[in-house]
Amino acid sequence: MSATTSKAFTPHSRVATSDGLTEAERDRILAKAALFAPPPMVDAEGRRELVGLTREELAEEMAAIGEKLFRAKQLWHWIYHQGVRDFSAMNSIAKPLQAKLAERFVIGRPGITTEQTSTDGTRKWLFQWRDGQQVETVYIPESDRGSVCISTQVGCTLSCTFCHTGTQKLVRNLGVAEIVGQFLAARDSYGEWPTPKGEEGRRLSNIVVMGMGEPLYNYENIARALTILMDHEGVALSRRRITLSTSGVVPMMDKCGAELGVNLAVSLHAVRDELRDVIVPLNRKYPIAELLDACRRYPGASNARRITFEYVMLRGVNDSEAEAHELVRLLRGIPAKVNLIPFNPWPGSPYQTSTPEALRKFAAIVNDAGYSSPIRRPRGRDILAACGQLKTESERAKRGA
Repeated sequence: MSATTSKAFTPHSRVATSDGLTEAERDRILAKAALFAPPPMVDAEGRRELVGLTREELAEEMAAIGEKLFRAKQLWHWIYHQGVRDFSAMNSIAKPLQAKLAERFVIGRPGITTEQTSTDGTRKWLFQWRDGQQVETVYIPESDRGSVCISTQVGCTLSCTFCHTGTQKLVRNLGVAEIVGQFLAARDSYGEWPTPKGEEGRRLSNIVVMGMGEPLYNYENIARALTILMDHEGVALSRRRITLSTSGVVPMMDKCGAELGVNLAVSLHAVRDELRDVIVPLNRKYPIAELLDACRRYPGASNARRITFEYVMLRGVNDSEAEAHELVRLLRGIPAKVNLIPFNPWPGSPYQTSTPEALRKFAAIVNDAGYSSPIRRPRGRDILAACGQLKTESERAKRGA
């Protein structure tokens, strides 16, 4: 598709709501999430999964077996600070209670189908859940930090045309245990237990919710999972170390900012509705103007905590100098930075990566306007772990397996 071709698309007529935040619309989003709900978190022997329970739920489970509240605090420490999976290794708990817990509960991890490490150090896991569904998770090391890129759905409902994940139908949402479990399994892989004191010096120092799926269409589960990972007596990641990426589910953006306060990244990728309607079909429901208004409202956004706009560079589609100038105009008044992402090819993809010259010119225009616009260095391309390349073979038909 060329830039010329894209102009032939007619924008959809829309009736804008006052703020896009009605309870009715939120209810529809949550009802849709319920259709793709994860299965109950029990193993083949009927034991309850403890990973993913809130502190209150863990206390309720202990009370149900006649144990006192402090047992929940002990378990929380062993699961999320020490990374222990075997009750018999919890030496602050008496052996009879260890056996009692092992009969009723399990501390699980996703099964690892494959683990690949790129020549640049990026690592990718194909994780499998108890019902046979799979997702991919990626760890991206940097000189001063390391980010775990977490998935929130098996497949995706958005069908963005530049994204490999978008070619896979949505199978189901991931549950809290499955979201948290990805980070715990990554820590297992790097042996980063117990939780290092402070945040400096950690290899797995950041979380980016940028893997498979649209996280704001699985908001309740991702919110509970991130709350667990931010708990100061466990994994203890601060909200400034967590970035959630959305394609623009406007009604849930305010809720996310108010309740979680994590950093926000927005998959923008186009500056005109007629083009974004095509490459990010969610735009037909929440067009650019509504999306940017939600960004301006996002709680906590400031020059110190800028909103990141992700912009994948597609040759001849969205990478002209005119589009760079329009991007600058659109972002006026928003504390923002722009990540320019060279398109990462995948088998059968209809696009090409922008030329180095086009990338440089686009970045210079945005930079000169006062917005940081780094050109992201592709990571893990050789193992299909780069942005937009994640996909599994899970199919909707497997939901009943």
